[in-house]
Amino acid sequence: MSSRVPVLLSSSSVFPEPTAAAFEMAATLGYDGIEVMVWTDAVSQDAGALRGLAAHYGVPVLSVHAPCLLVTQRVWSSDPWERLRRAAVLAETLGAPTVVVHPPFTWQRDYARGFGTGLARLAAKHPDVTFAVENMYPVRMAGREFVPYVPGWDPTVTGYDAYTLDLSHCAASRSDPLAMADTMGAQLAHVHLGDGTGEGRDEHLVPGRGNQPCGELLASLAGRGFTGSVAVEVATRKASSRAVREADLRESLAFAREHLATPTPVTPR
Repeated sequence: MSSRVPVLLSSSSVFPEPTAAAFEMAATLGYDGIEVMVWTDAVSQDAGALRGLAAHYGVPVLSVHAPCLLVTQRVWSSDPWERLRRAAVLAETLGAPTVVVHPPFTWQRDYARGFGTGLARLAAKHPDVTFAVENMYPVRMAGREFVPYVPGWDPTVTGYDAYTLDLSHCAASRSDPLAMADTMGAQLAHVHLGDGTGEGRDEHLVPGRGNQPCGELLASLAGRGFTGSVAVEVATRKASSRAVREADLRESLAFAREHLATPTPVTPR
């Protein structure tokens, strides 16, 4: 692989197709690697199966998304620390340098209370893995808004050693991705590339189909001294066929490569 910023395909981008399909499509389309979303698909939890897929398709796993979603609260264990530990072991085993993790949910009181110190302990035990905490968003339902994360949806308010910047989540939270990248600074370790319209929901559109400054953010990464990876995380569940899904993922990869290849100076917001 060259020294360019690697562009990964998140296995969530091929849902409802299984994890194995992400490797096949990444190889076909020319992605640099895979981000494995650990979820109920047994293959996504199995280091041996993932290593076999990576070898077969010639596409390495370069990021692991820990099972932090509502639907993955019992994957591996009901204990969030055990899930995070196993995500770290999976990443280590596969040679993936990044584990993406969400802030704790409000009902995870004990986990939330020790989240920062617990991450630091895990990082000390797994020095080859970066735990990159992802920005989230408020949830809006029936005209009301609530934040299901503790202490909030924006991890920069608390401060962590590393961050994942998700552009679709910025749209859902109606926050400025470039300003957030400025705040994350040198701790920006990973980017989730997807677009949104700012309508207050998480859309994960193909980049360029919403109104977020996706291209501007990508072009600014070189000037930020970014040494991480960019994972395409778009929703293709409504695609009418494999061909349509692949077309969306091909377009997303081309968008990423185009803008990463045209660096621009960083102007603080």
